[in-house]
Amino acid sequence: MKRAFGVALVVFELCCQAAADESTELRNKALAGDASAQLSLGEKYRVGLGLTADPAEAMRFYKLAAEQDIAEAQFALAEMYRLGEASPPDYQEAVRWYRRAAEKGLPEAQFNLGVMYDNGQGVAQDYSEAVRWYRITAEKGMADAEYNLGLMYALGKGVNQDYQEAARWYRRAAEHRDLPQAEYNLGVLYDRGQGFAADLQEAARWYRRAAEQGHAEAAFNLALMYAAGQGVPQDHAEAARWYQSAAGQGQPEAQYNLALLYAEGQGVVRNYSLAARWYRLAAEQGELDAQLNLAALYAGGKGVAQDYVASYQWLELAARAGEPDARKAQESIAGKMTSEQIDRARALAGAWKPCRGKLECEERVQLRP
Repeated sequence: MKRAFGVALVVFELCCQAAADESTELRNKALAGDASAQLSLGEKYRVGLGLTADPAEAMRFYKLAAEQDIAEAQFALAEMYRLGEASPPDYQEAVRWYRRAAEKGLPEAQFNLGVMYDNGQGVAQDYSEAVRWYRITAEKGMADAEYNLGLMYALGKGVNQDYQEAARWYRRAAEHRDLPQAEYNLGVLYDRGQGFAADLQEAARWYRRAAEQGHAEAAFNLALMYAAGQGVPQDHAEAARWYQSAAGQGQPEAQYNLALLYAEGQGVVRNYSLAARWYRLAAEQGELDAQLNLAALYAGGKGVAQDYVASYQWLELAARAGEPDARKAQESIAGKMTSEQIDRARALAGAWKPCRGKLECEERVQLRP
C-alpha cells in the first residue's frame, strides 16, 4: 500500500508540475503579446481552469486580446462588464465591447447588443436598433434572436405591428425545439386569430409542443381546450392531466381548475383532500375563487378538518379583495364562532401576504391550515 501511494504521489506531483509549466508558458506568451494566449489565459482565470479563479486577471488578459481585435475576447470582456464579475456592472463598457465584437460578425455579441438596445442598458433605449441587431442574428439562425424578433413584430416595437411576421419568426424559432415560449406564442396567435384566421386545432398543436417541454401557460391553455372541446375532442381526463402539469409549476389558475375537477370528480376520482390542497395553493397566491372554495371546505369539513377560524380567515381575505359573496358566507358561519375566534381569523387575514414562488407556497400548505 505504501509503495502504491508513493507512486501515485509522484505521478500527482509530476502532473501538477506539468500543469504549472504549461500555465507559465501560456502566461509568458500572453505577456509577450500573443493574442491567442491572452484569450486562453483569460478563460482559465475566469473559470478557474488549471489556475485559481481570478476575475481581475481574467479581465486583464481578455482586454489585452480584445484590444488586438479578437472578437471572442471582446465578447467575453463585455459579458464580464455586464455581469459585474470583476467590478460593479458597467453597461456602457459592456455595450462598447459588444459593439466591437458585433461589428466583427460575432452572432452572440450582435444578439446581446440588440438586447442592450431593447432594455436601454448602457445606451438610450432604441427598439429600431434592437430590431436591426436581432434581425442580423436571426438571419443567421439563432433561435433566441428569431424569437425576440417575432416578439418585436407582435408588440409593434421598433417595427410596425405585424402578426404574420411575428408568426414567421416564432415558427423559425420553434423549429429549434428548445424554445417552448416561441411555440406557445405561436399557439396564442392561432388561438386568437391574429395575423390569420383563428385555427384552434393549430393552436392546440403548438400549445401541446410547448407544454411537452414544460411550459406552464401552454399546458394550462391546452387543458382549457380539452375541458371545452375546442380544437381537440372534449376530454376531462386530458384536461386534468395538463392542469396538473401547469399546477405543479405553480400556475394558480391551473391549481384552481384542477381543484374543481377533484371536488366534482370530473376526469379524476373525486378527492376532497386533493381539492383542498390545490385550492390552498391557488388561494395562497391570491386566487379569489380558490379562497372562497377553500373556505367552504373548511366550513364543511370536506377534505380537511372542520375549522371555522380558517374558513373565516379565507373569506375575510376574499372580502377585502372585493369579492361580494365572501361577506354573506362569513355571516353564515359567524354564529357558530366565538368573538375570540372571529378576532383571531381577522388577525390571521391581516397578517397574510401572497406567497412568492412555488416552494414558498408549498411550504405554507405543509406547515399550517
